[in-house]
Amino acid sequence: MDTGRYTPTDTAPATPAQAPAPPAAAPPPSTAPAAGETLEDYTLRFAPRTYRRWTPMVVATTALGGIAYLADFSIGAGIGLAHGTGNALAAIALAAAVIFLTGFPLAYYGARYNIDLDLITRGSGFGYYGSVLTSVIFASFTFIFFALEGSIMAQGLRLGFGLPLWAGYLVSTLLVIPLVVYGMKALSKLQVWTTPVWLLLMAGPLLYLIVTDPGTVDRWLSYPGTDGHGGVDAASVLLGAGVCLSLIAQIGEQIDYLRFMPPRTDANRRSWWAAVVMAGPGWVVLGALKQAMGVFLAVYILSEVGPVAATEPIQQFRGAFDAMMPSWLVVPVAVVLVVISQIKINVTNAYSGSLAWTNSVTRISRRYPGRMVFVLVNLSFALILMEADMFSFLNGILGFYSNCAIAWVVTVATDIMVNKYLLGLSPHAPEFRRGMLYAVNPVGVVSFVAASGLSIALYFHALGSTLQPYSPVAAALIAFVLTPLMALATRGRYYLRRTDDGIAEPPFDADGNPSGTVLTCHVCRQDFERPDLADCRTHDAPVCSLCLSTDRLGDHVLPAEPAAVRTAP
Repeated sequence: MDTGRYTPTDTAPATPAQAPAPPAAAPPPSTAPAAGETLEDYTLRFAPRTYRRWTPMVVATTALGGIAYLADFSIGAGIGLAHGTGNALAAIALAAAVIFLTGFPLAYYGARYNIDLDLITRGSGFGYYGSVLTSVIFASFTFIFFALEGSIMAQGLRLGFGLPLWAGYLVSTLLVIPLVVYGMKALSKLQVWTTPVWLLLMAGPLLYLIVTDPGTVDRWLSYPGTDGHGGVDAASVLLGAGVCLSLIAQIGEQIDYLRFMPPRTDANRRSWWAAVVMAGPGWVVLGALKQAMGVFLAVYILSEVGPVAATEPIQQFRGAFDAMMPSWLVVPVAVVLVVISQIKINVTNAYSGSLAWTNSVTRISRRYPGRMVFVLVNLSFALILMEADMFSFLNGILGFYSNCAIAWVVTVATDIMVNKYLLGLSPHAPEFRRGMLYAVNPVGVVSFVAASGLSIALYFHALGSTLQPYSPVAAALIAFVLTPLMALATRGRYYLRRTDDGIAEPPFDADGNPSGTVLTCHVCRQDFERPDLADCRTHDAPVCSLCLSTDRLGDHVLPAEPAAVRTAP
């Protein structure tokens, strides 16, 4: 194969040297919707530097705006009321530590290489089709938490306007659609401008209660929980941590924003790293604080509203606001807080869910239906959950779901930290293009299936009630141990189907950032940056990653390298 035929530049599309330019043609039907990539927000591909015009701090603020959800207050309240404040705080701290440690390598890869978590997963142990499994897991995360936040908003609308819950569910669903249409461009403005108001309304009442009534802190810290023991015990801590760890997949939503980080250079190195840490794994710091606040507010209003209503954020903040402002202002301000929080997080849930569904369906069907189709699909699933009153069995759903989420995230994080950087069996640079990866990599798939399957069996008492609280620990440990063992057993053979994509232009610049060199895909006639393309099997020209994904006959997909030539990464 001739690898010296491309003469690209940074300002104009390259044309193959020895082949005449083919006549212009419209994009094929399977990829035509992707022509408007600013609308589709680079759903299935590398995010080019020409689109990434935001500063690191704007990207970080936008990403952190997506964690404005009030579900943390409900989660913390549920754990605290059941197991006591001591156990709840220990569970929250344990889960936060695990989420931070596993989230760091994923956030770095997303920001450094400008790809989302599904594309990271493909090259980090799962393979091109193997990661479909985890895409569905992540899509489920987004509509479960959309339903949770939508339920909280409906509770606020019922309190403030007397709107029936079923109507509130519908309003909370329809409200986000126009905000999600234009992806990152609209979301960055929404999150930046609403964050100060949200922070003031959330933190203000808590600080007021602590300053004016210090006894609330003592009552909070000494609350024993419904079991009446009051002490800290391992089973209660692990049960609570399992619920909190259901949020481990939130790093996927953070990466959906972090992939738009600008290139890292010497000039912006400090702000770049600060943004990645703060908006990547650092989201869990604020999340843990909100969960602890949820325990505090639930204990504060418990005697007034009872244990069921005490887990509802609208009731928690109504009680807090009632202590610091006139009664006529309490409900309107509480409703404003709930509505702002719900909108900030659910535009992210709808957005990230649409990316995950589109990734999965496009690879399986080899057709690109467009991201907006799956915005509506994701919202439909969420609305069904809301109408089924999922809020009433919240902790049960999250406790079960956390086993799958933990197994996935720990597997990918371990592949990056151990298999890539310690063992050297997994290629350092991420790969996501069809033809470059094996369909399925047993390293990630086996580790994930074993970890999630065994932990779910524990969760449903298959090995007895004594071990049931340890299901999240089992998911994490099995994934952490099995991932490097599988890499050693397979000697890293199933990561890369090819090591050469046929394009001579280096995929990275002198600073190690993805190259900004522009090439033209000969199939869809669109211009894309170097990391998004590979050589075509049947034409003397490059082809983009989406056209490879939708190639139903495989005419453009490069063949595997001969076994004698292929080397382990």
